[in-house]
Amino acid sequence: MHRKLISSGSTFEAQIGYSRAVVAGDWVFVSGTTGFDYDKMTISDDLVVQTEQCLKNILAALVQAGSSMKDVVRVTYVLPDGTDFEACWPVLRKYFGEVRPAAMMISAGLADSRMKIEIEVTALKPHKSGSESNFDVI
Repeated sequence: MHRKLISSGSTFEAQIGYSRAVVAGDWVFVSGTTGFDYDKMTISDDLVVQTEQCLKNILAALVQAGSSMKDVVRVTYVLPDGTDFEACWPVLRKYFGEVRPAAMMISAGLADSRMKIEIEVTALKPHKSGSESNFDVI
């Protein structure tokens, strides 16, 4: 199976030894992604702003992989304080409200105390069948 490595350009990837995303066949695995704005190498103090930036970073990786948010089938959220999760819901609905991937939220410490959320996703790239919809709601 062919593997394609996707990089955000972050120095963390080389320092730690990982890729922002890996494409393996039709699957796209996006690593845990934080709210760093990689263009400015800054991170907001605001959880909601970080959540939005996480998803923008994830979207950029998915696009490089030939995928999109509508192809996400699994998402994991990690927050140091699980009681903060509800504040993220409007942003999460914006990106996943129609897609509704399988999801899990974990409360755990993150690598940097400035990080208030980390998100990872798995996407299944669509087949070129011409179908507009990749899913049915049951």
